[in-house]
Amino acid sequence: MTAQIIDGKQIAAELRLEIAKQVSEIKQQHKITPSLAVILVGNDPASEVYVSNKEKAAHAVGMNSLQFKMPADASEEDLIAKIEELNSDKKIHGILVQLPLPKHIDTKKVIRTINPDKDVDGFHVINVGKLSVGEIDGKEGALIPCTPKGCVHLIKATLGNNIAGLKALVIGSSNIVGRPLARLLMLESCTVTIANRSTKDLKAECLQSDIVIAAAGVVGLVKGDMVKKDAIVIDVGINRITLTDGKTKLVGDVDFDSVKNVAKAVTPVPGGVGPMTIAYLLKNTVDCCNKAIANSK
Repeated sequence: MTAQIIDGKQIAAELRLEIAKQVSEIKQQHKITPSLAVILVGNDPASEVYVSNKEKAAHAVGMNSLQFKMPADASEEDLIAKIEELNSDKKIHGILVQLPLPKHIDTKKVIRTINPDKDVDGFHVINVGKLSVGEIDGKEGALIPCTPKGCVHLIKATLGNNIAGLKALVIGSSNIVGRPLARLLMLESCTVTIANRSTKDLKAECLQSDIVIAAAGVVGLVKGDMVKKDAIVIDVGINRITLTDGKTKLVGDVDFDSVKNVAKAVTPVPGGVGPMTIAYLLKNTVDCCNKAIANSK
């Protein structure tokens, strides 16, 4: 048996079509264009690629995407001043500060400066708190981090909307992926276990799980003999390795070649979770715009 390869590109493309329709309706009904502001500090090559991809995706669905580049030695005060300026700009609906930031800047302080209603990454403590208590719906609901939302979407696209009662293992407990994803799965009534690279018997935990999400940043952490038959495996890892010929390659936290012979379904890297993350960034921006319109009435 060979696993179903979950096509994140195709599923994200379908979501972007829905988003483009929503953007068009907002433009027609309210004469407003949903607008995302992205701040990039320094010239990290990977960050520049991510920002460029986000900008292209935003323009493709009819949104505005404004990029603000600051030098690597920009002061924390200058960055915070720029965020506060964007907070006050009613034409800007979503604000994203590309991480990681240079070491001399306090990332927590920067994130807390972003208006929670424009926090498209969902990292502000107010949005984290709302998610933790299950306030995710309605005008006052949390903005939820994009990668966890994308993971849940892929799981439901594969297994159906009702995933209640399934055992889910989240490997990795970062504030960006692991913790918010575990909470989302709990809200879906899954039985959730959070593990990490130090978990004593990770294989045993995996073999008990219907859903395995690998987000630990460890190349090939999840192997075929760790996955039970008919489990679904979501690979959030993005690791760049150097091959023997000197070329580099993107791989995940899952040993794809061995897992695909056991699992019911598995996401590839690239082409799995990544496209969903960008699609949900656009969706969060549209949601921010709709909330701003509702609150202005």
